[in-house]
Amino acid sequence: MDTGLAFGKTLRKRRKEAGFTQEQLALEADIQRNYVSLIERGVNQPTITIIFKLAGALGCSPSSLVEDVEKLVSSGSHSDCD
Repeated sequence: MDTGLAFGKTLRKRRKEAGFTQEQLALEADIQRNYVSLIERGVNQPTITIIFKLAGALGCSPSSLVEDVEKLVSSGSHSDCD
């Protein structure tokens, strides 16, 4: 799976689990609502700053978001850095 799509899928799942609408998440993370939509659809990929803002708003660590994305991307084919 493409990393952009995987991050979007992960973000949508976490947002819904937290009970947020896209607008509520955007307000909590201090970003534009339409940017949340673009990320969730895989159109835009977030910067590290945005990942930290989203994680803070969702009450999780940035690394846990990235870990969930990694699991989606690597399912089927796994490659680790040495």
